[in-house]
This record gives sequence, structure tokens and C-alpha cells, in this order.
Amino acid sequence: MDITQSRPGWIEVIAGSMFSGKSEELIRRLRRAQIAKRKVQIFKPKIDNRFSEDHIISHSEMRIASENLEASRNLLDRVAAETEVVGIDEGQFFDAELPGVCNALADQGKRVIVAGLDQDY
Repeated sequence: MDITQSRPGWIEVIAGSMFSGKSEELIRRLRRAQIAKRKVQIFKPKIDNRFSEDHIISHSEMRIASENLEASRNLLDRVAAETEVVGIDEGQFFDAELPGVCNALADQGKRVIVAGLDQDY
């Protein structure tokens, strides 16, 4: 009998106020995943172009390459099947579909790490 058990995915949320180190913590976790040889993809909303078009940059100037997205549902098309870890910065700038999209990715066995404000202003 061949029983294949897929590995369960999960969602991690890094929430806090402005200037609380959310992006820095996201970058730290994603770098650790890369060091562990995990396949990582990183995204941010296209609207977030304050520091860079193609990187997430913390206030302490830590940086990591990222892809821009117009809408959260685009994650479902852009995340590769072999990707193990999905990083998302500035979650508050995405649409209301983001929680459902994150659940769908976790249901595919992916570790999803989302950073964002704990309130909207």
C-alpha cells in the first residue's frame, strides 16, 4: 500500500504598528528559509514603491528581492508549485481576498508569512 501524506502548510502573521520592525522580521524569516535551501517566493503590493520597485526594504536597510502584485488573487497564479515558503509584505495594502488566498496556499502545503499593520488607518 502506497500512502502519500502531504505536508500541511501554515500561515504566520507578523503584525504591529508602523516602525515596529515587521519588514525586518519578515526578511529575517525568509533569509533563514533560503539558508535552509527552501524554495522561497516573495511578494509585495505594486502600490508599495516607497523604497524600491523590486525589493522589500526595512527601515534598517535590510533588503530582499520581491515581486510586485496588483491583487492578492494573482498570488495563486504566480506562486510556483515547487515553492515551499511564500513571503508577503505590506499585507494591509492588498484587497479583502488576501486571507482566503493565504488559506488556499497553506492548503497546498506552503508556509505563508504575511507582514502588515495590525489596524488600518
